[in-house]
Amino acid sequence: MSLLTLTIGEMLEAQVNLHPHHEAVVYPELNMRKTYQEFDEMVNQAAKGFMSLGIQKGENVAIWADNKPEWLTSQFATGKMGAVLVTVNTNYQANELEYLLKQSEATTLIMAESYKGTSYLDILEQICPELKNAQKGALETKSLPNLKNIIVISDRDDCPYAYNWNEVMEKGNAVSSSELVERKKSLHPDDVINMQYTSGTTGFPKGVMLTHHNIVNNGNQIADCMKLTYQDRLCIPVPFFHCFGCVLGVLAAVSKGTTMVILEQFNAEKVLQAVSDERCTGLHGVPTMFIAELNHPRLEQFDLSSLRTGIMAGSTCPMEVMTNVMEKMGAKEITIAYGQTESSPVITQTKTDDPIELKVSTVGKPHPNVEVKIVVPGTREEQEIGLPGELLTRGYHVMKGYYNNPEATEEAIDKDGWLHTGDLAVMYENGYLEITGRMKDMIIRGGENIYPREIEEFLYKHPDVLDVQVVGLPDEKYGEEVMAWIILKENKQTTAEEIKAFCRGKISRHKIPAYIKFIDEYPMTASGKIQKFKLKEIAVQQLQL
Repeated sequence: MSLLTLTIGEMLEAQVNLHPHHEAVVYPELNMRKTYQEFDEMVNQAAKGFMSLGIQKGENVAIWADNKPEWLTSQFATGKMGAVLVTVNTNYQANELEYLLKQSEATTLIMAESYKGTSYLDILEQICPELKNAQKGALETKSLPNLKNIIVISDRDDCPYAYNWNEVMEKGNAVSSSELVERKKSLHPDDVINMQYTSGTTGFPKGVMLTHHNIVNNGNQIADCMKLTYQDRLCIPVPFFHCFGCVLGVLAAVSKGTTMVILEQFNAEKVLQAVSDERCTGLHGVPTMFIAELNHPRLEQFDLSSLRTGIMAGSTCPMEVMTNVMEKMGAKEITIAYGQTESSPVITQTKTDDPIELKVSTVGKPHPNVEVKIVVPGTREEQEIGLPGELLTRGYHVMKGYYNNPEATEEAIDKDGWLHTGDLAVMYENGYLEITGRMKDMIIRGGENIYPREIEEFLYKHPDVLDVQVVGLPDEKYGEEVMAWIILKENKQTTAEEIKAFCRGKISRHKIPAYIKFIDEYPMTASGKIQKFKLKEIAVQQLQL
């Protein structure tokens, strides 16, 4: 299968030419609907607005907001005028924001006023107290020497150091359409256009540099796996700042002219309402989102009969959840995708017609033009079929590298171009892969390798268990011991002893959790990934290990 040689802007324009009057964007909560042509006009105006602020091709523009229409517009506007869009996690606080803006050398920050009751402007003024006396477009702050422009997504005009969004759109009138065309002509598919900071479950987050070629093709292949066409309507409640939102959601949809039905923030009821009202055929989410939707008390009252496909990703999917998504929500053709930010992000994906067993036990096959090999951990030696090893991947989808971090880049990508994922996987005879865990999550108890995923899958079968996460804890005798953190279903009660009794005679003795704790919710990253390292820290503290 041949790869596309398009920039992000060209991919959008191809759909404008094919389906100008077809609905591109729907925001049910904002009563907003735009056709592909109307959306493209907004994008061009914003691109010219950015140029009018003096933003050059290759400059880094950070965006810190939930899934607002301006976020979506900025993604394509920077894609047309050549600035690199740096995505900022919506949960970031002062230290994290300062680190990211400094490390990325961002010259412009596009931001929401607030998010979930937290004032973003307060956080910014905490980092740069001098802002209060600064003039918009000519910022000079000690802590962020590169920062020149701040754009606030709002219509307030009482913030002397920031442009509001409408001002930027109006400023676009000072730049001619031919100037934008010239800028677009200067772009190349191999230019870096997007920078995503990895969630930093270890050490400081690193800026992953992704090119047009990386993410345009990944989006297109994701859409192929879901059999998306312009007749589909995809509900996107996952955050844009993460690849799940901006690549698996937005770019996959636009690659086929699909309609995007967007929620600014996840809310189970609003998702069900949107799917029902807008007749969505696709829905994305991490397992915890689907669990929340399935457990909504009014689930039966929503008409989900239009649902066909979607993607579940971000963490492994329990069999029961997958069965219910296919049966109760009707998404018979839902797919599972696996990857990481460094690989644009998807490496493997199941197909719409794969049997349910493959959708819960594997993460599918590698995409076309993507190479995968499994090596014995810590070596370059290829692992046998059916045995776990580290997953390596190579191809068009591998990042350009980490921004201003050659050492980390060298560690991640070897001299032959293979990206070392740090994930443990098994390849089967049929070419499908199973992810058995992170290399760093593997528990070594008395010399035996234990994969948390296997124990989690088993414990999901317990009738009272809603969700379970297994971690390794330090142990004097065995080196490590198994611990399970369990969330129980509503109104269910059980004890650690009952859970252990459920395990006896069904899984090996050394795999039965030595410690079991019940919890109401897991510590999460803003993109919905469960932070196992935090669960470990809490356990070590509580158990005084």
